[in-house]
Amino acid sequence: MLKAISLFTGAGGLDLGFEAAGFKTCVAVDIDPVCCRTLRLNRSWPVINDDLGAVSSKRLLGIAKIAPGEADVLIGGPPCQPFSKNGYWANGDAPRLSDPNASTLDEYLRVLRDTRPKALLLENVYGFAYSGKREGLDRILDGIREINRKAKTQYKPVWAVLDASRYGVPQRRERIFIIASRDGRDFKFPQPTHGESDEELPLGLKPFHTAWDAIGDLPERPDDPELELTGKWAGLLPSVPEGQNYLWHTPRGGGLPLFGWRTRYWSFLLKLAKDKPSWTIQAQPGPATGPFHWTNRRLSTRELARLQTFPDSFRFDCDRAEVQRMLGNAVPSLLAEVLAREIRQQLLDAPMRASKLKLMPPRRRSTPHAHAVAPVKQAYLALKGAHPDHPGVKLGPRAKLRAIEFAGS
Repeated sequence: MLKAISLFTGAGGLDLGFEAAGFKTCVAVDIDPVCCRTLRLNRSWPVINDDLGAVSSKRLLGIAKIAPGEADVLIGGPPCQPFSKNGYWANGDAPRLSDPNASTLDEYLRVLRDTRPKALLLENVYGFAYSGKREGLDRILDGIREINRKAKTQYKPVWAVLDASRYGVPQRRERIFIIASRDGRDFKFPQPTHGESDEELPLGLKPFHTAWDAIGDLPERPDDPELELTGKWAGLLPSVPEGQNYLWHTPRGGGLPLFGWRTRYWSFLLKLAKDKPSWTIQAQPGPATGPFHWTNRRLSTRELARLQTFPDSFRFDCDRAEVQRMLGNAVPSLLAEVLAREIRQQLLDAPMRASKLKLMPPRRRSTPHAHAVAPVKQAYLALKGAHPDHPGVKLGPRAKLRAIEFAGS
């Protein structure tokens, strides 16, 4: 098998995809003890539970039992909080590289410099490449150029923002991927293979895999109290149709005018639709943050894993909140498998013999009709009335408060 070094491994979403494409994780590093325990429960990979900044490249190579230049690929997704959409709205135009978590980019570059793998893959949130806010992306690209200059390598990085649903994952999830070859070979990202089923699909394009494809065979009513909704808005969710969110209950929606247009986060009261891919799985959702199941409950551990295309054999020995945190931060394993196969073929001269993707979910023959929508409960009718729309980007109350705080600092 081809050899991979894995950084910021988390629950192993990237690694499982690379494993399906014929790679072996020779060493994995993550600071989170729950992630490391989960990895050890499922795989025999050497796992280092530590801050990467405290792990020398010599130690990494020693545990992996490889010399500099011998690894086939370096993979990893440095923590994304400074570059996430939520981080952007929380901090406005503050330089995101000043966030302590951004130093993980330099640690990735340090390991790249010292191990000199034949190829590299770095993953991050799509906010990493926001126009005018791409300090993190530029830090990586500049760092690779500096490594080339000093180590006489020829890494030629290319990057793209990919939506996992376009490659067969039953979940809409956009992430940026940076890929490069040590010997300067060009890499071309694979073309999408899936699209909207209600569109006239171009020749060769398949319909999206849906939430029903992923979890339709699992129990609709699991006996698990953790899946029951709690909090102020739990009773309102049954009045939201499948595939909709709180916007249904605004003047522009089809329900009652209970909220102003775009005055809440998109994921507020967000519900899955059986005939569409899932919305993006969140890592640390609040009590009213979806996506929720069409039966008005939280998603189970197995449902979360299916939507992230983790194998059914993958086990967890922690509570559901920890599982959601790990899976919400993971790369869908099927998308990792797609990219790993391309890296094999384009950069390592080791194309796959089998054409079938191991982690592609099955199709289910028939999708049931959407669940009926319940009427709005009496407790929420007091909200009915005229609600102003959100005033626009940087004009909301939080943005104004930040501006006042900045002016007074």
